[in-house]
Amino acid sequence: MGKFVNSIDEFFTYCEDNDVQFVDFRFTDIKGAWHHLTYRMGAVSAEQLEAGLPFDGSSVDAWQPINKSDMLLKPDVPTAFLDPFTADPTIIIFCDVYDIYKNQAYEKCPRSIAKKALQHADELGIADAAYFGPENEFFIFDDVKFVDNINEAGYKVDTEEGEWNSNTHYEDMYNTAHRPGTKGGYFPVAPTDSMVDMRAEMMQVLEQVGLEVVLGHHEVAQGQGEIGIVFSDIIGAADNVQKYKYVVKMIAHLNGKTATFMPKPLYGDNGNGMHVHQSLWKDGKNLFYKEGEYANLSETALHYIGGIFKHARAVAAFTNPSTNSYKRLIPGFEAPSILTYSSQNRSASCRIPYGAGEKATRVEMRFPDSTACPYLAFACMMMAGLDGIKNKDIPIGPMDEDLFELTLDEIREKKIPQMPHTLRGSLEALIRDNDFLKPVFTDLFIQTYQHYQFERQVWPDEGRPTAYEFKTTYQC
Repeated sequence: MGKFVNSIDEFFTYCEDNDVQFVDFRFTDIKGAWHHLTYRMGAVSAEQLEAGLPFDGSSVDAWQPINKSDMLLKPDVPTAFLDPFTADPTIIIFCDVYDIYKNQAYEKCPRSIAKKALQHADELGIADAAYFGPENEFFIFDDVKFVDNINEAGYKVDTEEGEWNSNTHYEDMYNTAHRPGTKGGYFPVAPTDSMVDMRAEMMQVLEQVGLEVVLGHHEVAQGQGEIGIVFSDIIGAADNVQKYKYVVKMIAHLNGKTATFMPKPLYGDNGNGMHVHQSLWKDGKNLFYKEGEYANLSETALHYIGGIFKHARAVAAFTNPSTNSYKRLIPGFEAPSILTYSSQNRSASCRIPYGAGEKATRVEMRFPDSTACPYLAFACMMMAGLDGIKNKDIPIGPMDEDLFELTLDEIREKKIPQMPHTLRGSLEALIRDNDFLKPVFTDLFIQTYQHYQFERQVWPDEGRPTAYEFKTTYQC
């Protein structure tokens, strides 16, 4: 797997060889959502690919005002790949956003921010490469319904795998009774695992679009799955998340299903995480490796972990950026919120995976989820880690016990910090603690982001009554 083209000349040759009819230019907003503009192949020139393509930046949430709306998409031509889903041959290109008013990379473009983070590490003399390996979990549902009106609110999701369907009468089929049950979905074979063929299709298509696929399996919850892909540099890894989510959603859609990366769609069952493996390198050497130390972790790696933990409450504003994120970060569902590290221990917020030798040594942050914009989440964690390296921060740990068994009193007694419990908490932390993000994240971006998140999620969520509130307070 890898690049399909390396230059503009190769791009046009590749398009001709594949009878490409359309070019789809894609960019990412601050929520992590993909947007696109589609050009006819004949309307695209080498000059445009070099100079950029104009678009309206005022129509994207929290970007430009209408009186300064003109912006440019700057295609990153070596990212081009054929769209596996369109009826007519279409090639997709990742784009960065350029600010024509300041003559620079747009300060609210997540992909540009991630590039600046890597450049910052190099300028500090700390690292010239950063590798990230995200693990994005997802649910496949047969049906989803929700309502959000002034006098009513509710949702209902369904999957044939759900234990609540054990007594369901199906018109066109019999009830198979093969279901994983709550928290019973880890590695069962078919027919209990009903998604074998669909995941296989996803894995094959992911390889078609350039990802190196390792494995796929059913996850712990009912209707939940995961596909493992090979790590990449910080930009390539974030690009891969966008491809991964696109392919998973489209394959589910084409199979008459619906996929979601929502952190906690099922009450009482495991949620979706995006565990992120990370390492910094310089001159071809892994800065996180030192043979003979605990889990072969170097002092640099410990400082990196320490920086992320020190700023974790603010970091969460980018790694766990939805109100639903914090319904996942509760004890008992393999979603760590206790800020310590441990070797091979999945109850710690930072796990040091088993691996032999320099190349395999890395840290795995287990609290992020897939509602994060991958570019912002990776850049934010790296900036916190770099700050930890500069200030020689030391994390609490290692702690090799089952942290899920600790009571709240024990956590306080051991003085172990925790992740914030709400999106409001993380955004308020970001307001107080953001110096570590500068100059990669500008003041304008941080202000825009936190205001947007309060207005889009926190205040609307806090203002709405829930079904559980009716259950507990209506008769008071």
